[in-house]
Amino acid sequence: MSDDVKRIRAPFDEATARSLRAGDRVLISGTILAARDAAHKRLTETLARGESLPVDLRGQVVYYVGPSPASPGHVIGSAGPTTSGRMDAYTPTLIEQGLRGMIGKGYRKPEVVEAMKAHGVPYLAAVGGAGALIARSIRKYTVLAYEDLGPEAVAALEVEDFPAIVVIDSTGDNYYETGQAPYREL
Repeated sequence: MSDDVKRIRAPFDEATARSLRAGDRVLISGTILAARDAAHKRLTETLARGESLPVDLRGQVVYYVGPSPASPGHVIGSAGPTTSGRMDAYTPTLIEQGLRGMIGKGYRKPEVVEAMKAHGVPYLAAVGGAGALIARSIRKYTVLAYEDLGPEAVAALEVEDFPAIVVIDSTGDNYYETGQAPYREL
């Protein structure tokens, strides 16, 4: 892992997505989408019916988050990542729609990693348990679709210096594996 922190913009273009390497620490500024499993399920059901999605996923980065309500004077409440595996059943379909990056926590299934490699998509991790700190990087929260889902709705998050680590890059290199390897030999 590099000691340098990369500053990147979202949405991601292909060059940015493919340039990220497992272990890279990044600060993301721009717009990312918030969505959890209920929204992912609806998005894939919409596609299965042959209908258009309520949001264009091309180039988008989705953060797997269901934020808590905002307290007075704040844009958003605690905004920590949810377990990414909950989205695995839906992720390959959404990657095929142009999704360019994902942020969550935890491992991904092999079929998700294969879709990532096929389409040049990285998976980044946000620190679980640090939702209140992560919320400080969110400047604006706007619901875009499925408002009835409450905190699981699809929303646009305007972020500044959102901290994350590239866990699985677009080549399939996995920092959860390589980062742990030196300690397995002890």
